[in-house]
Amino acid sequence: MKGIGSISRKAKRTLAGIALIATSAGAQAEAIDLIGLNIGGAAFAGGIYPGKYKTNYFFPAPDYLQQWKDKGIRTIRFPILWERLQWELNEELNEDYASLIDGVLEQAAEHDMRVILDIHNYARYKKQKIGSEQVPISAYEDLLERIARRWKDSEGLYAYDIMNEPHGVDEYWPAAAQAGIDAIRKHDRERPLLIEGNFWSSSYLWRKYNDPLLQLKDPADKLIFSAHLYVDKHGNGLYKDPLPDDFDTMVGVKRARPFVEWLIEHGRKGHIGEFGVPGDDPRLLEAMDNLLSYLQQHCIPMNYWAAGKAWGNYKLSVEPKDGKDRPQWAVLEKYVGQGDCQAIGPRG
Repeated sequence: MKGIGSISRKAKRTLAGIALIATSAGAQAEAIDLIGLNIGGAAFAGGIYPGKYKTNYFFPAPDYLQQWKDKGIRTIRFPILWERLQWELNEELNEDYASLIDGVLEQAAEHDMRVILDIHNYARYKKQKIGSEQVPISAYEDLLERIARRWKDSEGLYAYDIMNEPHGVDEYWPAAAQAGIDAIRKHDRERPLLIEGNFWSSSYLWRKYNDPLLQLKDPADKLIFSAHLYVDKHGNGLYKDPLPDDFDTMVGVKRARPFVEWLIEHGRKGHIGEFGVPGDDPRLLEAMDNLLSYLQQHCIPMNYWAAGKAWGNYKLSVEPKDGKDRPQWAVLEKYVGQGDCQAIGPRG
């Protein structure tokens, strides 16, 4: 048998992906990666399309991912914008934008990191909902088939997040999600598919809106349900209101629990695709610590929102500033590379 150092990056990526999904009975597998990041920039200025590169939207510099690899980060969720990737429905992918995505995937492969490619469109195209006359489900299916066809052999690609935060499409989203699954599986049966839920993929309200997703069928049996979670008053991640004096630092756990219990009840795998807090209040950092501990106990991976050079003074950013780590990183690094999970949970 060849040593691990002598096999190809593609083989190592494949082995890591298998370890992240499940462990065969009696087999040995590396612990799954519980802490990742969202790297923002490519989906910025979502109302401006296609927009101008380095003015309206941004991609990581060629050496950017090294800084996170050095800190132990292995998995990134990378939001992209449908309207920039496909200027008109059912047409070829825009080569300029697609080539920039190529660069991110290649950079990830170089560092033995992996990318969750996230269609960051809220179940909309040019402000029109999927399932409407303007954006039929078939057009969304066309997009995902083109994406899978182009990137199915990319060494840096770990998974497809088939749509960010669907909302206002309750009656259409299950059918659209199934169409997206079918489109990708025409070309790629290796990678997991992350399925977000209606109502902005809220973990707290997951059960209320997303039982219909239990009917989804994946011929590769690699679906992972992905919820989002914030701990501000309205749960939207804006953190506009000051924290009350009686702020409950267990609020993140309480908002995650309905999703985790739903997964346990139905025997499904789960993931938190977005979570973040400002770093200027110790109570928020304590709430973050409590949540990450709970997720680790249940083997639920999480991608922190967010990192990226283009965020500037964004209060949830974990991007180092003036060479110094943000306060949120002190909490995150406690969990990087930790846990004894051999498969994505939850474990009951």
